[in-house]
Parts: sequence; structure tokens; C-alpha cells
Amino acid sequence: MIRWWGWLVGLEGVTSIDEIAPELAAPWAQEGPFWVFLAAVALFVLAIVFYLRFQPGPKGLSRWGLAICRGLLLALLLITLADPILRAHVTRLHKPQLYVVFDGTDSMAIADQLPEAQRAALVSATGLKTDTPAKINETPVAANLQPTRLDYVQAWLKKADDNTLQKLQAKDIEIEAFLFDGNTTSQLRKLSDGSHRLDQKLSTSDLADQLTHTGQVTALGAVLQETSQQFGSGRLAGVVFVSDFAHNSGSSPIGLAGNSPIAKLGAPVYAVGVGSTEAIDLAVDLQIDPKMKKAERSKVVAKLRQSGLQGQSVTVRVTGRKIGGDSLTSPEFQIGQRTVTLEGNVTTAEIDFTPEESGSFQFAATVDKLEGEIVDQNNHAVREVNIIDDYLRLMYVAHEPTWEWRFIKEVFHRDKLVGMDGFRTFLASSDPRVRESNVLFLPTITPKRSEFFANDVLFLDDMPRGELKDRFCEMTKEFVGKLGGGLVVICGPRFGPKELQQTPLADLLPVIVDPQAEMRDAPEYPEFRLRLTPYAAQHPFMQLSANELDNAKVWDNMGKLPWYQPVAALHDQAQVLAEHPTDKCRDGKTPQPLITIREFGKGKVVMLSFNETWRLRRKYGEKFYRQFWSQLIYSLGMSHALGSDKRFVARVDQPQYRVEDKVTLTVEAYDANFEPLDEETFTERTLEAELVIPGLGGGDLRPIRVPMLRKGVFEARIPVLAVGEYVLRVKDPVTSKYSEQRFEVTSLSAERRSGVRNEKLQNQIAETSGGKAYDLTTVHNLANDLQVEPRVEKLTRNRALWSTPLWFTLVVGLMLGEWFFRKMIKLS
Repeated sequence: MIRWWGWLVGLEGVTSIDEIAPELAAPWAQEGPFWVFLAAVALFVLAIVFYLRFQPGPKGLSRWGLAICRGLLLALLLITLADPILRAHVTRLHKPQLYVVFDGTDSMAIADQLPEAQRAALVSATGLKTDTPAKINETPVAANLQPTRLDYVQAWLKKADDNTLQKLQAKDIEIEAFLFDGNTTSQLRKLSDGSHRLDQKLSTSDLADQLTHTGQVTALGAVLQETSQQFGSGRLAGVVFVSDFAHNSGSSPIGLAGNSPIAKLGAPVYAVGVGSTEAIDLAVDLQIDPKMKKAERSKVVAKLRQSGLQGQSVTVRVTGRKIGGDSLTSPEFQIGQRTVTLEGNVTTAEIDFTPEESGSFQFAATVDKLEGEIVDQNNHAVREVNIIDDYLRLMYVAHEPTWEWRFIKEVFHRDKLVGMDGFRTFLASSDPRVRESNVLFLPTITPKRSEFFANDVLFLDDMPRGELKDRFCEMTKEFVGKLGGGLVVICGPRFGPKELQQTPLADLLPVIVDPQAEMRDAPEYPEFRLRLTPYAAQHPFMQLSANELDNAKVWDNMGKLPWYQPVAALHDQAQVLAEHPTDKCRDGKTPQPLITIREFGKGKVVMLSFNETWRLRRKYGEKFYRQFWSQLIYSLGMSHALGSDKRFVARVDQPQYRVEDKVTLTVEAYDANFEPLDEETFTERTLEAELVIPGLGGGDLRPIRVPMLRKGVFEARIPVLAVGEYVLRVKDPVTSKYSEQRFEVTSLSAERRSGVRNEKLQNQIAETSGGKAYDLTTVHNLANDLQVEPRVEKLTRNRALWSTPLWFTLVVGLMLGEWFFRKMIKLS
């Protein structure tokens, strides 16, 4: 009855009308509603008088009925001119909404080799007809009569009895279905709802026919992000996620608490896992430093991750090949091989290697395909390594020598990657004659651009604003942001970070500087021990021991620190690696940061709010102190091209492609003075390059032109149509030397790198979101586990009465009534 009354006054879909009040909306009527009422009564009375006294014809009840109908009709028309509205407070119940998201990537075409008992359970749960051969996919793995993962999902959807989605719809839950696929990231697509029946129920059989497995990557973070942005997700009760959860691209679906895709979704995820959790599979991962020093022994580590191969012996071979230089091809050489017995989930094979030649090399670790392996693409791993016959160049800027300056200088003088030639310092308080004569010292804080940008890491110690030249600040900003250099800011007790407030360097800092802040030291502020944060575990220079407990002891060995420089707040792009145990920032909530890091452009900035790390030398001498600073400059300096090589850098967007993909080649090019090449300095506007296409006889050579995209940046997109290893060489217009990049083109996608379902990630997603994890044999419990209620919505609605069915009924009814009574008294 409530719904009928609501429809009559134009309030559709309401479950209760809590309060209702008529009003007049016309401006002239709002000023005097009493006069409108009085005029309506006057029209009514006038009609009565006219029909009873001046209208000829017989008297009686019919005449009265005619007069009343005409009077009410005139009054109703007058009120219509006053624009009557109905203000109603109503309650509306929304159906709970459930999204069902299906995995549409290539891994869903994998035909799992399952034990007979497990296969029979799946067939029973999904209703798969085993007497009809499954579809044969055109991929090497699935080219057999074994059902694929997608076959099982489609059978589950088409199941006539005990169909999970149909049971959910029977509970009055509104279901919308999506599929995610895509070549470079997972794109969410809503499946066609043209399959809806007259009862508005989603046809699960039609839904099954729309599923595909054409996607080339699984980016679960992007999928959850897009799911949260769907229209109508405000009344979302949950998401049913049907996938093998083989996440291999983009941001993590778990992420940081409060800022993860799951947190933004704001609804429980019911994760339905598809695919075997155990399969015969071996994956090779090559772990090696991206840069090695010539003639110094290093370790090449191959990690073998196995499933179903416990106790078997395998041989891993590590080979190398030089890339770059004038030669298009170079012979492969063997670095070493190890035969290991697979025990546990991960087995490590270490091979000692002493480089005898400098340059760019490609290292590869390979294990032959083993019997029973479904996927063998992951039996091969490739890494590029730069073997340097060079050193890291450090520039240390300070006002005066401190204990930190003295000990850091000694550490890097003995460091193999820096040495006596790699460390240079500018001391503002030193004698100018010493700066001119001693090779350790720099004569100026602003050397020539070619010298300044040849540095790899800059140290900025405690400096007053007056000695920080604007040119130095601008070049430092360019050095970090555009050339990928590293910057270490060390706060001292004399000046502090507030001196950087009005300089371009303030934009680089991982903190927001407080210009009014003063150093916090005893006796006003007690001594303290710094406290490591969870982010510290992500950075090797903060890990001074193999395990967490010992690492904490090493840092605790510093003892209590007597002072630090406070800041206003943490930059929103920064991570705190160590913090004050009690003191807070200006907001009163965030602990004062002591060691922070952030990315700025292409480089990184690390800031220490004190200069007391020399205290790490207590008890253990130089061991951990040297380890901290060596790993720090390694992290900042070795992540980019060294020295003057930063002037011309060519790179491709990924190391592996599929046939018919396009390779994006990007070149950052500067002249000898590190000024970006532009139309004025480089009139040709294109760089020369050549692509070696794999084939018989060493391959074909194809010339490439790389056009200028903007000042200092050149870019080209190159289609690749053949399987094999490609060599792409770009000519430096300044030195005429070639910079070489190698990449592989394969017929298989990233989806084939793992043959098993990621059950751990599946459970994490379900647990973090507040949902539950299932597989196709247990998902029938979802209908009982999912307890949702309609969402109650309190609304205030204004409806124009003249446009409602009620008003139409009154007008038409009065007109018909008048016509009826006129016929009764035979008036024309």
C-alpha cells in the first residue's frame, strides 16, 4: 500500500513515508498562500452560484453534482498556477549490490595437471561435462584435452543445480559482473547486461560465454582501484573475485594500511581461487649487483624456487655476454654452473666471479626443463650488469670539519668503490690556499657543470644560508631530479635545516622545514635512543646485521643521542626510517623523523636530523659505521649511470616483450657541458640508431631514427614481430660511441612465468578486506556466508503535484464527472 501511495504522489521505490506536507512554490503564491486558498474557495462558490441560479435546466442532485465538479475543477486549476509541491520525508531500501570480477588473463588458459581425486572434486563442484572434450586453446601449455582454468569457471557459471550466483540473486542481491584483461595493465570491463531476463536476473550462462583469457598481465592493485571507482559502489556489499591471483604487474593490492586499493574499496572481498596451488614448477631468479668492480671478486646468486620437485637434483648454468661497444654481437662465455639438490621452497646456488673486463654485460641463469613442468618460461632469468673500471665520485660540502666529516672521509678513502680519487670536499671555513693546493679539497662550491654533474652522490653538511650559492642549489636540484643523482643532507647542531628554507633545496627535502625551530638538546630535552620504523627493513643501508634482533642491537649500540634538529612535518612522499621515541611534529601526532628518504624526480634524497652516526663505532670499531655509509652511497650512487656516463643514457621500457608489442626507446642526451640537447645545439633533431632483428645468419640490421620529444629527451616506439633476442644500439652524437640495449621477444606472456595459484596473496586479500577465501569446490558456501541487509536511506523529496498521477487523476476525474452530470440533466 505504501508503494502504491508513493507512486500516486510521484515517490517511487519508497518503503515508508514518514512525514508529508504540501507547499506552494510559485513566488507570487508563497507571499500569500491564504489568499490563494481564499481565491480557490471563491471560484468554488462562484461555480456553485452560477449553476444553481443562472444555469437553465432542471434542478436536483445532478445540478449540485455538476456545480461541485466545475467548482473543484476551477479551484484545482488556480492551485496548479501556484505550482503546488509535496515535501515528503521518506525511507527507501536499496538492494545490496555485489560485484563479481573475473580474471580474463592468459594464465586462465593454463590446463593444470591435477591429481585424479582433486580433478574429480572439481568436476563434481562445477558440473563440467567430462564426456565432451574441453576447448583446445592455441597456446603450447593448454594444447591438450585437459580442461583449462577458464573451462572450470565457465562450467561453474553454467551449472544448472546449486548455482552460487543464482542463489545469491534469490536472496535479492543485485549482481554486476566484470572482466579484467589488458596488455600492459589490467583493465576492468563491465560484462554486457543484455543477457538480463524479464525478471531482471543476470543470466549466468550468458555471462560464462562472455569470459575470455586474452589479458597479458595481472595487475590486481589496478583492478581493485578501478572496482572502487565504479558507479554505484556506494552501496557495495562485497566483491567476489574469481582469479588465480598471479599478480605480476603494477602496485600491490595489499599496499600500506589505509592507503591500499583494498582500503579504498571499502568492501569485503570474497576471493575465489582458481588453479592448482601445487604444480611441478621451477623458477630461476638471478640476484646480482647491477654494478661490479673490475678485478674484484663478486658473487652471482641464482635462487631456485620449486614446487613438486623436492629432493631432485638440477644443474643451473650462469653465462655472460658483453653488450655495447662497436661490435653488434659478442660470444657467450660461461661464468659457472652448480648442481644443487632442491630442498624447501627456495634453494640458493652461489658462484664466485671475478670480472676481467669492464663494460656492460648480460648475465643469464638457466635450468633445463624438467619432466612434468607445465610452464618453463621461468626456467631462464636475465640481468644486465655494468662492470666498472671506475669509482664513485662523492662531493662533500660542509662549513667546517666535524667528527662525522672526519670519519666519513676515512671510510671512503678505504672504500674500493670510492678510494682516494673519488672523495672530494668543500670546506667553507678552510684556508683558500689549502683549497687551491690540496687535491682533497675543492676550490669552489660551484665548479663547472661538466665537473659538478660528473659526481654520483652529494653530501650537504651543516651550512649557513649565506654560503649556499644559488647556482649550487639550482645545480643540485637538477643533479638529483633530472640526472638521478643521490643527495645526503646531514643536519648539524650549529645551523640546522632551517637554513635551507628559502633555497631551492627545500623542494628536495623529505621533510617540511620549520623556520622557527631550534635544536633540541639537553638539559631542556632529555637524551634519547632512536627508534627504527618498519620502513627501515626495506633499505639495505639500514640493515647492519642479518636478522632483525641483531640489527636492533647494532643501532642500540649508538647509545643515547644528546640532540637532534626538529622539523615541522614529514613530506607526503617520504618514508621515515628512524624516528624519535617521544617527540612529535607540529601536528602533535607524527613522531619527529631522524632518518628519512624520498624520491625526487629520478634521484633520491636521504636526510639525517643529526650528525652522530660516528657513535656506531662504539664497541665494534669501524665495521658497522663503514657498512652504513658504504651501503648508503652504493644505494644512491649505483642506481644510475656513473660519472660522465649520465650525459647520454638510453633505455627500453621493459626487458621482455611479446610478439607484436611496441618497444619504447627513451634516450636522455646532454652535451659535453651537461646542457640538454635542443633545437639550437642539435639541429638534426633525431638520433641515429640501429636494430638487430634476430634471424638466420646473425639477423638483419634495420636503421632507426629517434626523434626529439622535448629538450634533452628523444623517444621512439618500435614494433617487434619476431621471436628472439634483439640488440638496439643508439649513437651518441657527441662521442660517436654506441649505447646498447638488449631485450627479448617471446611468444609467451608474463602470465606463464608461474604455473600455480598464488594462494598466499588470495588469503591476504580476503583477510585484509574482511572477506573470505574459497576455491571452486567450496564456493557454494558463499551464499550462506554472505549475510547482507538492504541499505536504509532517509530522504527528503520535493515533488511537483501537477505532474503526479494523483493530480492527473483529479483533473481527469472532475472533467469526466462534469461531463457525466451534464448528460444526466441533458445540458448541451
